[in-house]
Amino acid sequence: MSKGSYRKLLIQFITFNLVGLLNTAIDFFMFTFLVWAGTYYLAAQVIAYGAGMINSFVLNSRYTFGKGKNDLKDSKPQQFKTGVRFIVWNGILLGITLVLLAAFTEWWGLSELVSKLIVTVITVALNFYGSKKWVFTGKRPQTGSS
Repeated sequence: MSKGSYRKLLIQFITFNLVGLLNTAIDFFMFTFLVWAGTYYLAAQVIAYGAGMINSFVLNSRYTFGKGKNDLKDSKPQQFKTGVRFIVWNGILLGITLVLLAAFTEWWGLSELVSKLIVTVITVALNFYGSKKWVFTGKRPQTGSS
């Protein structure tokens, strides 16, 4: 990997994690509030995750994996495909999160918040890898010259 490629990857990873910190804050705030308010913890997780997911899509598509101001905008079909991949990937991550939350809470007897912390650490790396390699691939259809 060239120095420039490594630098770009590092900047993407840092930006992804800064966006992720905000997503996590939104997710944790919502989750904590909903559990405190008496919402079943798995339902609270779905709602809280959805709030963080919306923030994640907007900020990561624009700042982390975006092409920059001087590049052409994605076509509507490309935006749609990215949106679908984002929803599918986050649905998979939500499933993993729910299974792990239930395992740590129900089977291992940890509190909901401790379980949430552990699961968050586990899913950060998975999320970056899938977002970079599949969701925000930046692949554009080839067009022929006229």
